[in-house]
Amino acid sequence: MRRKNWTSEKIFNRLLNNKTQKTYWDNISELRKRPNQEVFRKAYEFAKSDFDKQKIIGLDVLQQLGFDPRYNKKETVELHFELLEKEQSDNVLKSIFHGIGHNNDELSDKQILKLPEFKNVKNTEVKHALISALSGIENINTINVLIQFTRDKTPSIRNWATFGIGSLSELDNSDIRNALWNRVNDSDFETKSEAIVGLANRKDSRIKSIITKELENGDYGTLLFEAILTIKDKDFIPLLNKNLEVAKTNEDDIKNGWVPALENTINELTK
Repeated sequence: MRRKNWTSEKIFNRLLNNKTQKTYWDNISELRKRPNQEVFRKAYEFAKSDFDKQKIIGLDVLQQLGFDPRYNKKETVELHFELLEKEQSDNVLKSIFHGIGHNNDELSDKQILKLPEFKNVKNTEVKHALISALSGIENINTINVLIQFTRDKTPSIRNWATFGIGSLSELDNSDIRNALWNRVNDSDFETKSEAIVGLANRKDSRIKSIITKELENGDYGTLLFEAILTIKDKDFIPLLNKNLEVAKTNEDDIKNGWVPALENTINELTK
């Protein structure tokens, strides 16, 4: 594409001056593929700007500059936390938290303890980004914020927070298990499924009856099969076979489409 031949300066100017967001992420992606000092310094300069649009452009470039490994990762993370000290714009906070989320594997204790200060944010998009920043950090203070978000009124927030404590963390205590258990009958299917997987990951014996109920109702998805294979209980085989027979003879393409997953799960359990 022509964009690959543009100078980095030209792409930054396009991002700053374009009237629509149509090519925004294409231009951001191209800059992220150029992990060099020129792009880093320009993005860093943008992120320190007094104008939200420039800040967001700079942060969106920096959060995955160089992909893996990140370019100047430590300096990038320090910048994000420096901006957190005074930033009030929801749109900028969203980019800051997403940036931290993409680079949160080596945070200092001080940085980790800064994140829970934002647990009462109201904006749903900022909550999503904060969950990204918190997830994967094995710290009880960040986990407690995620537990709080598992009770949020917005299904997608509950879903990602439940995933954060259930699958992205190996911590295990009564508060985490209770939070997951409180979501196993959630009205949101994905949230319910993440809770089941999280309890299966912790080998919680109570989850067997929930999985059995889901199979009896024919109410399953890939996460349910993941939970079954995590537990590796052969008692599920008869119900899986029953569901397999129903799926094979079902004229509904969606139901019929579960045949390979059911067969694979049964094969794995019988090994």
